[in-house]
Order: sequence, then C-alpha cells, then structure tokens
Amino acid sequence: MSIPATMDLHLPMEALHAGLDEIRRSPRDGGRLACIVRRPRTDARESVAAAALTVDDGLVGDNWHARGSRRTADGTAHPDMQLTLMNARAIALVAGAPERWPLAGDQLFVDLDLSADNLPAGTRLAVGGAVIEVTSQPHTGCHKFVDRYGADAMKFVNSPIGRELNLRGIYARVVTPGEIRVGDRVTKVAAG
Repeated sequence: MSIPATMDLHLPMEALHAGLDEIRRSPRDGGRLACIVRRPRTDARESVAAAALTVDDGLVGDNWHARGSRRTADGTAHPDMQLTLMNARAIALVAGAPERWPLAGDQLFVDLDLSADNLPAGTRLAVGGAVIEVTSQPHTGCHKFVDRYGADAMKFVNSPIGRELNLRGIYARVVTPGEIRVGDRVTKVAAG
C-alpha cells in the first residue's frame, strides 16, 4: 500500500468528541489485536494477518530499526519506540474504513484501553505468543497524521482527554519474542 499525501475524509471536532463514549468502552484487559501493519519503507504499509515480534527487530519486516530516531543521540533506532499501538476504536473514529487505518503509521491496533491509568509505563502485555512492555516515550503524532486525518483529529488526540486516554497511541518494546495474529487476545501479565 502506497500512502497518498492527503485524504479528503477529515472529521470535524464535534464528530470526534461524539465518539468518546465508544472509545471509553474499550476493555481494560482481555482486549483483541484488530490489525497488524508493517512499514517496510517510508510511506509504505502492509496489513498482515500474522507476524513475528523479536527483541532485536520489533515487528519483523518493519523499518523501525533501519529508520532510526531523532530521539537518540546517534540517530539509531530508539529501543523504547520499537512498537506503536493505537486503540482500534480511536482509529476507527478518526480514519473510518479499516483500509485507512494503516495511514496512521502505527503497527498494532488493539481493542484495549491504552490510557496511562490502565497501562502505565512498565505494564506488560501478552499478545499471541509474545510479550511486550509499555514504555514512557510520548506518542503525539506528526504532520503526516494531520495530512491524512485532519487538523481536528490531531487536536482531538492531543487534547487533555486525548492525552489522558492516549488516543494517539503508545510505544512499547518486545520483551519475549513470539508470533502474533489478528484476533489474538491482548492481556496484562505480571512483569517477569
């Protein structure tokens, strides 16, 4: 999937706020992996039904490692930004059709409450055969999110309630490698 520069489907703020109740109904535990997206190169996306997560590469086939990060002194990949998770109900509201979800640039879309209250940094989640750990890195979006979903969407996910619920998403890192599949349960596990 190649990413178009802009899209015409941008919801106004009123419509976004009207969807908050549905997002708040996300399960606090025992959620579901709704979508897996690999980013093989800049502005390219591959939705896949199954994938491998490894400690070294994150989502196998994704460009996280090669892309690097502005948040590290040497520009290498940031270990606490290995995976990005976004609430499936939030992306459904902002993006609409599931075909537009990958435009967000996140890798795992989960039907799970991603709020800091529910998933503080250090929380571990079992996803399929893997275990990931929520990190403290803030995930706020970029100009591409505005281009694809609109200025109101960016304001919405970064509003006080948006930040409280982590509507733009969260970062995580792989602690136990394993296979994941769309439909897998996502559950909290005790730190090992």
